Amino acid sequence: MEGISENLSRGSFRALGLYSNHLSHVVRYHKKHREFYIVTAVGNCFHTYNVKKLGIVAVSNALPEDISCLAADRMLVYVAIGGKVSAFARNKEVVHMYTGHGADVHLLLPFGDHIISVDRDNAVIVWDVESEEEYLQITFDKVSFEVSAVMHPSTYLNKILFGSSQGGLQLWNVKSNKLLYTFTGWPSGVTVLQQTPAVDVVGVGLSSGQIIIHNIKFDESLMKFQQDWGPVTSLSFRTDGHPVMAVGSPIGHIGLWDLEEKKLVCQMRDAHNTAIAGLTFLHGEPLLITNGADNGIRVWIFDTAGGGGRLLRSRLGHSAPPTKVRHHGLNGHHILSAGQDGTLQSFSTVHERFNRSLGHGSINKKKSKKKGLRYDKLKLPAITTFASESARQSDWDSIVACHRGYLMTTTWNYQKGSMGAHKLEPKRFNKNRALSVHATAVDITSCGNFVVIGLSSGHIDVYNMQSGMHRGQYGEDKAHSGAVRGVSVDGLNQLTVSAGADKLVNIWKFKSRKLVLSIDLGTSPATTHLHRDSGMFAIALDDFTLNVLDMETKRIVRKFSGHRGQVNDMAFSPDGRWLITAAMDCTIRTWDLPSGCLVDCFLVDFAAVSLTMSPTGDFLASSHVDNLGIYLWSNNTLCSMVSLRPLPADYEPTGIMLPGTYEEGEGDADLNTEMIEYESPEQLDEQLVTLSLLADSRWKNLLHLDIIKKRNKPKEPPKVPKAAPFFMPTIPGLIPQFSLAWALTKVLFGTTLHFKWHVPQANTMNNPSSSSFPPDNDPVGLLKEMGPSGIDAELRGLAPDMGGDVSVLQGFLKMVASMLDSKRDFDLAQAYLALFLKLHLRLISQEPGLMEEASKVSEKLEETWTSMQTLFNQSLCLLSYTKSALL
Repeated sequence: MEGISENLSRGSFRALGLYSNHLSHVVRYHKKHREFYIVTAVGNCFHTYNVKKLGIVAVSNALPEDISCLAADRMLVYVAIGGKVSAFARNKEVVHMYTGHGADVHLLLPFGDHIISVDRDNAVIVWDVESEEEYLQITFDKVSFEVSAVMHPSTYLNKILFGSSQGGLQLWNVKSNKLLYTFTGWPSGVTVLQQTPAVDVVGVGLSSGQIIIHNIKFDESLMKFQQDWGPVTSLSFRTDGHPVMAVGSPIGHIGLWDLEEKKLVCQMRDAHNTAIAGLTFLHGEPLLITNGADNGIRVWIFDTAGGGGRLLRSRLGHSAPPTKVRHHGLNGHHILSAGQDGTLQSFSTVHERFNRSLGHGSINKKKSKKKGLRYDKLKLPAITTFASESARQSDWDSIVACHRGYLMTTTWNYQKGSMGAHKLEPKRFNKNRALSVHATAVDITSCGNFVVIGLSSGHIDVYNMQSGMHRGQYGEDKAHSGAVRGVSVDGLNQLTVSAGADKLVNIWKFKSRKLVLSIDLGTSPATTHLHRDSGMFAIALDDFTLNVLDMETKRIVRKFSGHRGQVNDMAFSPDGRWLITAAMDCTIRTWDLPSGCLVDCFLVDFAAVSLTMSPTGDFLASSHVDNLGIYLWSNNTLCSMVSLRPLPADYEPTGIMLPGTYEEGEGDADLNTEMIEYESPEQLDEQLVTLSLLADSRWKNLLHLDIIKKRNKPKEPPKVPKAAPFFMPTIPGLIPQFSLAWALTKVLFGTTLHFKWHVPQANTMNNPSSSSFPPDNDPVGLLKEMGPSGIDAELRGLAPDMGGDVSVLQGFLKMVASMLDSKRDFDLAQAYLALFLKLHLRLISQEPGLMEEASKVSEKLEETWTSMQTLFNQSLCLLSYTKSALL
């Protein structure tokens, strides 16, 4: 897998579910396309989306560190990492670098042919974009004026307005490097400066939550507003004829203020789960774009009465790291993901438009839907584990989830994209609710009709998926004396296997729920995973080792050790050959079950908490600690030849960056130097029988040419041309002469090459590929270039009555004998010899010399075939044993 080590491959594919972070987005307009684009920062790269469909159109090359500031103009996108500023062209590659800051840059402002950057040490540098040279540097006293916001007032030539955390404003001419005016300001720090649709008027957002509409020409405040949600994080003004200002807050609410009536007209509560990082009204359109640190981009449209916006389209990921990922369905196109934010989401590996959110779990779904009420107490905690089955998803719920600390498990409907109809909870604990019993493991049968749930008390219950009714439990009292760590049902609903904290693995009859076998592991299991097709049950133990149980023989068939931390999750390849494990030691390892060896291991920066392999085997998906995305690793064994070499016990894995966090191909550079492309020789060994690479049609039908010719015989005789060709070929020269080669070609064809079989030296005939033959006189090489009809004509021409000779026939037999000795072109030797005997068998029986050569060829042929038959029998015997024996 890409990302599955030197043996398999090392190619990360891409990341899913990453859309935005805490930095404000940037809106760009493309004149040629006549379309708006959104640029958002995601870690150490940025994404570009079109507003029309919120489809991703570009992903930038990765930078060494996370982006700390983002800005853009008509041509370039500017990003800051630490004290460096980079300019990207075509949303992809870096074309300019600006270095000179002594601290981290936190503000950027494109300004015509210049870019203005502000760092944490309060240094302001104006750069020339093309030359990358410093045009001007301004230093402010951090105590009296710490720059916290910067903007260019519309129509103010060469003027820049700076806002400070002390509350004051300063207007500078950056061309002459002069301070033009100092505004007294306000007691609270300035957080946002935004140009209004009116000239000379700017919007000022303060850390106190106050919004000031200020005229900078007369230094006069025109109006003031106050929001109760904390500091102002962003400002934007409508430009489609409605005097409305949108204000962002740190708690995810958006306030809409009417500037004519000077009042609050609407509140868009919970627009984001976190602070509003940025909001922008599109020029001349009733569309508002917002993004936040909750990993979401939303587009709101204002087309309803009341002045509020409704959600038009969005791109949403997890706002907290996902803890469990599983493929849903048999095509491998959808990945279900449960996150610490309490949501269950589905991500498509094909296109983002197929992504969907199944929502947040709730105790009472109807009450939670009521408008104007926030039932935080009704929200269920995060999902710890879940199981899904697509067999009956069109008939009833197809997903069952366990919630952190909850005894109740919830069902979800994938097709409806919401919570399901049932909440599964055993009645045995109704009288004693104080017991801290919760669901720990769950599995749905392959038919989609039943769900098996394991509890921390050791009980295992069976429910019907359609009705939600309890159908029984395993064991008379409990299935295990400790908490259930894993439970699975085989593919035919015959056996149920469970693992508990009592160090036991129990195998039960699914229907009768009777215990069949109990296996003592010696160590408590941490997690389990069943591959239904092969019946292999993987068990990760608390001592960081792995056991593989064969459900058919009911024995432990493999044991693996090597992880140095708790094993978080496991996944099987579709064919059951590989077991892929992820542990807290930040490694992802691939174990080959038939050989019992570690064949791949690589190191990531953040430990993987969950793994899932696609049913088609093309991708491995992983989720990681403190990361919001789902990362795909491509299986390169599907598209290239990869050698599976066992890794040594002391193998030190190499580190790999997560997919989407580095430019494709960079991570493979060190491996490409080690992997040498193998070129196969014409013959691997002199003792091995080697076939030619010629197509079967060149030699397979040599014995049946007469039948083929008879079948392809034309129905009508060929028509004689009425006249000679209009253009006769001529020989170049001063005197024109007609060329007769075209007329003689058919006469001479088949009668010239037979002279090359007659070689005076006998030793050269024994090795037709020896240096005694000129390159164009190699008999075998000449025959390889001919078609079946040409070969037939040549062999017929070897007879004395066709212009040949007995010595030529004898030389041909020696050539076949040498081919058998060298064991090369074995198939051609058989075909040529069969046709030769068919044509000249009577003549061979009449000539003693030919009979002697023919007997030598027969002995060599019988010797070779006897050796090959022995090898065939050995291989067939071994294959028959492996197919029938229970290993």
